[in-house]
Amino acid sequence: MSQVPAATRALRVLRFLATQADPVPLETLMRACDLPRSTAYHLVNAMIEEGFVVHLADERRYGLGVAAFEAGSGYTRQAPLQRLARRPLAQLVDQVGQSAHLAVLHGRDVLYVVEERAPGRPPLVTDVGVRLPAHLTASGRSVLAHLPAAQVTALYPDRAAFTDRTGVGPGSPAALRTLLGQTRRRGYALEDGEVTEGLASVATAVLDHNGHPVAGLAVTFPRDGADPDALAHALTRTAATLSRRLSGR
Repeated sequence: MSQVPAATRALRVLRFLATQADPVPLETLMRACDLPRSTAYHLVNAMIEEGFVVHLADERRYGLGVAAFEAGSGYTRQAPLQRLARRPLAQLVDQVGQSAHLAVLHGRDVLYVVEERAPGRPPLVTDVGVRLPAHLTASGRSVLAHLPAAQVTALYPDRAAFTDRTGVGPGSPAALRTLLGQTRRRGYALEDGEVTEGLASVATAVLDHNGHPVAGLAVTFPRDGADPDALAHALTRTAATLSRRLSGR
């Protein structure tokens, strides 16, 4: 144990929760992190107050909170991901002739960290540093579709969590669940006119070594100006390349 045992225990809790497919009961957390019940209870409550852990009271389980996703996306926003992504994105743009970008989840938004513009294509709102509602964007949906259902519920607990830009898009937890289910069955995320009228996007997720989505890779194109399935095929190959580079495999 380090000279700051509380910090060490908190980090163990975060690391353990990050490896779980779903939120877990307190007893599971106690055993995995070797914590007495009273210590575990007080520790997770402090982490709940800071947003790093969420308590699903009806299920009596604990999972990662929004602050944990923000901390994780903070890493992916740094230079390593940008350096790894820039050349594959440029190659993707050359291949499909459409603009491409990479975005990370930041709370209920996506933050765009890399963009490659295709020559002659219209300007987009997805400049580096721009934030957009994740549930409206293809890149955000590709990430959300890979998260456990309980984590999506923690991010979008009710209708107040939803905004819109063009008057279309999911406006409730139930509508988002349906949309993400369609995304998983289709194999890629799609948005059509929900960010910018007249433009559509397809996206796939970039995964880390644990299979956790660290970013969404998207191509944006004029509506009816490209075949989404063909774009998704090229995106999947590029996302797989980035996933291998990110995990060191």
